This record gives sequence, C-alpha cells and structure tokens, in this order.
Amino acid sequence: MVDQERKASPDSSKSDKRKQSLYFPETMLEEIQKEAQRLQRSMSWVVQRAWKHARREIKGIPGSNEPGS
Repeated sequence: MVDQERKASPDSSKSDKRKQSLYFPETMLEEIQKEAQRLQRSMSWVVQRAWKHARREIKGIPGSNEPGS
C-alpha cells in the first residue's frame, strides 16, 4: 500500500529514477563533463540543474504549430 501511495503523490516525480537516452553534440558533452568534475557532481546532476534554470525561458519559446513561430 505504501508503494501505491508514493506513486500517487504529486512529488513522486522528484524521486523518479527512470533512464532516458539523450544525445548531445560532443563539445557540449565535454563541457558538461568538465563542469561535473569541477563541481564534483554527476553529469546527470549538472543537466538537471541546467534544466531547472532554463525551464521558464524554454517554456516561453512558441511551438512549431503555435502562432508566432
């Protein structure tokens, strides 16, 4: 029952550990890796932090089927 409650909770995405393949240009991967080493964090952590900082700006970009695109 505890597992079902955890799945239903709105905060469950914070602990979701699904794997996903993402493809980056080699130079961008090198930059991410250098920052991860500098910060003594994982590359995944760096990308997650970058997304959190860029999310609002990205959501402001119109989609390809939206007016103004």
